[in-house]
Formats: sequence, C-alpha cells, structure tokens
Amino acid sequence: MLNAGVLGAGHLGKIHLRLLNQSNKYNLVGFYDADADNAKKVAEEFGYTYFDSIDALIDAVDMVDIVTPTLSHYECAKKAIEKGKHIFIEKPITNTVEEAENIRKLLAEHNLRGQVGHVERFNPAFLAVKDDINTPMFIETHRLAEFNPRGTDVPVVLDLMIHDIDIVLSLVKSKVKHVSASGVSVISDTPDIANARLEFENGCVANLTASRISLKNMRKARFFQKDAYISVDFLEKKCEVVKMKDAPETPGDFDMILQNAEGVKKQIYFDNPDITQNNAILDELETFADAINNNTTPIVTLHDGTEALRVANQIIDNF
Repeated sequence: MLNAGVLGAGHLGKIHLRLLNQSNKYNLVGFYDADADNAKKVAEEFGYTYFDSIDALIDAVDMVDIVTPTLSHYECAKKAIEKGKHIFIEKPITNTVEEAENIRKLLAEHNLRGQVGHVERFNPAFLAVKDDINTPMFIETHRLAEFNPRGTDVPVVLDLMIHDIDIVLSLVKSKVKHVSASGVSVISDTPDIANARLEFENGCVANLTASRISLKNMRKARFFQKDAYISVDFLEKKCEVVKMKDAPETPGDFDMILQNAEGVKKQIYFDNPDITQNNAILDELETFADAINNNTTPIVTLHDGTEALRVANQIIDNF
C-alpha cells in the first residue's frame, strides 16, 4: 500500500480523502489545507490526520494528491516532486502551459509518476464504447450545468469544457490545426457559455459547447465515423452504438435497411455494450497506484493534461 497525502480539503478534496481512506491500494496518512479553520473542522468530523504544513505532509507520504485551487497546483507539484514524491494533480493541470511543461520536465528528471484528474476517462459509459470509437470524423459535445457560484473564478472552458477537450484529444490521433471559438459572459467576469470548433489535420472536426448557466445538467458526446454513430451520456452513464454493414441478400422482416442514391444497401443495427458501473474517481486514483507500483504509464499522463490545457487556452484566446 502506498502512503498517500491530500493537499486541499475543499469539496473535491473531501471526496478524495474519503476514497483514499477506503482504498486497499493506499494508506491515507493525512491532509493539509491552507484554511486552518476548515482543516480542523474536516479533521474533527472525519478523523483524518491534519498536518499544519505542506512540507510535513509531503515528507510523510509516497504520493501527493493535489486538490488545491489551480493557481497553487504548480508550487505544490514542484515541492512534491523535488522531495521525490509521485503526484496526482486535479485538472486543469496548472494555471499556464509553461508551468505544466516545467512539471513534466521535473517529473522526468526525478523518474517519478504523475497523473492528471481528467475523471471522464474513467466514466463507465465512455469505457464501454471507447474501443468502438476509431477514426471519428465529426464529434459533438454538450456539457451544460446549472449555475453554481463555486468555480466561476475561471472561464467555463477551464471549468467544464476541458473534460471534453481531453476526451476528444484522447480519441483523435491527429494534431489540432485550427481553433475557432466564441464565449459570452452573462453573470461572471469570465465567459459562462462557450462554443469551440476544433479542426484536426486528419480532417476530423469537433464542435464543443459548455455552459454553467443552464436550466438543467447535461453531459453528452456524439461520435460519427465510417459506418458507425456512437453516443455517450456521461451524466446518466448510458451509451448507444449504431453500426452499418452491407445488407444481406434477403433481409429479415425486422432488419433496418437503408439504400443510397447509387443503390447501395446497408443494414443498420444496434451494438450496445454492457456498462460496468464504477466509482470513476476511485478508479483513477487506484489505476495511478498500479502505475506507480508496476512502473507503467498512467492512463492520463501529464502530457495529456498539458495538451488539454494548451487547447483550452487556444479556445479562450479566440474569444
């Protein structure tokens, strides 16, 4: 079991503390939070050990779980790496791409492991269809949230859309060649609703929409590729796979057959996989433990987190 410590005991930090505490791959040593009053409250309520300095906590563990505000990610990660500790770091990886590149360099120099908390990679609906998505040529995502004052200090692109940016980049094996975007500030100082179009060198186009001022929550993605349409509902944890194949010579009574203008007939059929329910945050933390113990590449690398941030910043620059 790896000795783990958490930096940051806010809303998400408390979830990480609970899951690390129940995991059989980690021994939760304790946590540090800059807000001493909040830290004492969390320690009293849940019984976790509170460290009164970052250095003391880092010295006591093998892996540091960074769940602090984004502005402090870089300093926390740098400190942990220089003390020889593996890091799990929440998304977005850092405040700037330059900081992210520095952390990647430091991690490599110290031969340590790092993973970024892009949790949708572990969503059971996405895991169920991931292998069906190959060479998608058009992608559409909608990530809409009801208004919540928590998180409005950053643009909606870094708060919400970055999840979908990471998913798209993990699936499209090509470089982004052009970004166009628009964003509107409605009740915050930064955009609350945004739309971005990513064009890739291989011809794929991704159209991403994110909002934090919607009347209902929605987290959906649709992927279109040769002979297949795949949809993922990240919120409801459902998915649908619609495929096409050459129509049989003599179709059955219930076969769905399409015929194009050239007379080519295709059969449409559903190939919906079984979804294995999981706790995505627990899975991302535990697969990171496996990567550390087996000396393998984490599922969401610091490179992945850096590229998602790079594209997010390109989108913001296009507003």
